[in-house]
Amino acid sequence: MTTDTKKNPGKVEKHGFQAEVSKLLHMMVHSVYSEREIFLRELISNASDACDKLRYDALTSPELIKDDPEFRVTITLDEKASTLTLSDNGIGMDHDDLVSHLGTIARSGTSAFMDKMSGDDAQDVNMIGQFGVGFYSVFMVSDNIQVVSKKAGETASWTWQSDGIGEYTLSPATKESRGTDIILHIKDDAKEFLEEFRIRSIVKTYSDHIAIPITLNFTKDDEEQSEKVNDGTALWVRPKSEITEEQYKEFYHHVGHAMDDPWMTLHYKAEGVIEYSVLMYVPSQPPMDLFDPARKTRTKLYVKRIFITDDCEDLIPGYLRFMRGIVDSEDLPLNISREMLQNNPVMTKIRSALTKKILSELEKKATKDAESYVNFWKSFGAVLKEGIYEDFSRRDQLLKLARFESTSEQGLQSLDDYVGRMKEGQDNIYYITGDSLDVAKRSPQLEGFKAKGIEVLFLTDAVDDFWLQMVPEYEGKKFQSVTRGTADLDDKKEDDDKEDKKTTPEIDALIGLLKTNLEGSVKDVRLSKRLTESAVCLVADEGDMDIHLQKILQQHQQLDQTTLRVLEINADHALIKTIAAAAVKEGSIDTLKDAAILLLDQARIMEGDLPEDPQAFVRRLSSIMVGGLK
Repeated sequence: MTTDTKKNPGKVEKHGFQAEVSKLLHMMVHSVYSEREIFLRELISNASDACDKLRYDALTSPELIKDDPEFRVTITLDEKASTLTLSDNGIGMDHDDLVSHLGTIARSGTSAFMDKMSGDDAQDVNMIGQFGVGFYSVFMVSDNIQVVSKKAGETASWTWQSDGIGEYTLSPATKESRGTDIILHIKDDAKEFLEEFRIRSIVKTYSDHIAIPITLNFTKDDEEQSEKVNDGTALWVRPKSEITEEQYKEFYHHVGHAMDDPWMTLHYKAEGVIEYSVLMYVPSQPPMDLFDPARKTRTKLYVKRIFITDDCEDLIPGYLRFMRGIVDSEDLPLNISREMLQNNPVMTKIRSALTKKILSELEKKATKDAESYVNFWKSFGAVLKEGIYEDFSRRDQLLKLARFESTSEQGLQSLDDYVGRMKEGQDNIYYITGDSLDVAKRSPQLEGFKAKGIEVLFLTDAVDDFWLQMVPEYEGKKFQSVTRGTADLDDKKEDDDKEDKKTTPEIDALIGLLKTNLEGSVKDVRLSKRLTESAVCLVADEGDMDIHLQKILQQHQQLDQTTLRVLEINADHALIKTIAAAAVKEGSIDTLKDAAILLLDQARIMEGDLPEDPQAFVRRLSSIMVGGLK
């Protein structure tokens, strides 16, 4: 997109679309998507939002709506001109707003959106709501779009125009009233969207819940007609018995700017000392901004049916930011500012009760529909686990909601499942953390636990390393990393238990040799009880920081000093036996120095790290291979 956005009255400005937008528009222009009517839903939702925003601004600046206080959305059909015009008298857009909102994909996730593009038009179009690019759906039905807008409180108005091919123009307009008019020149294969009964049906299906009157203007029998085509009652104040599943679904699409269907719907009214209505949803697909560092919640706050804000961090905690919907309070003042919402006692009580209700409903889902809950957890579990770390008062409840992969069972398991399967005499809940499930499954530290039939949980979300520091135990069972401390495997009552491995003079010599040659690189060298297949592994000493947590902190430059690890060796491994046999020979400390360093490098590689000196590693490996092949 061109960077010159200087306002030059009287002159038409030409702008190239952002590269990602050009690709998206090409898809839209050439789309044969069967549900093209969603363009109207997107335009109506945007118009409704524009009215909501102005209604809020007018609470402190009433002059903005003095001349036209009643908000509305109007759809005008002109079959002769082949145009559909959607108008609103909301906040409107100025020159820079038009460039920002219509020249770029305004919300976060632009690059992610393009990465997801599959080349399947229907599938790609179906994703648009997740990325806040609903406006561009108009190019499915129109090859010439004009947007005429005047921002409330300003005198200038502007026309944005594009055919969706590669550029758009901006020029001064002569619009008298505030708000936005979107004029669509309908394509020949989309003439159905000029028929009044078709438009009426679309509004009823998708936008009947919009709490602003939607008027349809059309010509019938050479007479101009006008009628209100939506119910106009806020959906959340209607009795649940009067709302269909389809209406709930379409309100979710509107309030969440989403294209998927909701996984769970929560609709209730709280009465008592504090009164408020709630209509909230859990999406079935993760929103693209789910892991945005800002951790913004997307729940809209209303007061007595008047929109206040969709950026209220005090309404629900950050670990529930995947929720979409509205909360409508009867007790907050209409003129409350976003700043006044912070630490407001009414908001505090709503937040506490709402959070409790959401978690309670998730508990019911987890119990009654375990299979569906697994799908929810795969999408949002990593976010929900943030609450284990930061919400002490609900930690136990969140731990019961948590699900984990493990070594013993297929699929996700709860902590109660794990505790119920613990072996007699087992006092710890064993786990391993890692960057991914595949990496964790390949960890050599698991070998002894698998051999003993002891279940180990896989914790592969970054947040796991942090909440584990805050939660020492569950149901009286201590959390224990399999990569830290000595492996406590000998007290498990298994038929195949054997006595502790006894050291030999060769092994003692090897341990001494390794300690000498690896001094300063490892904290200690010891015989392993956890290895059964691999020759060596690295572990954190008891009381030291776990290996994976240290890696994460190092990657984010949050750790100045690193802790040396313990090198464990497997006395039954052929390689260790071979080196141990050579360790008792005179001068072995020098002759086996390369072998000692290679063992350490091998352990590092198995942890997913590079050797400290890759060139030296290659040289040592080549030298030993040459010697072995002679």
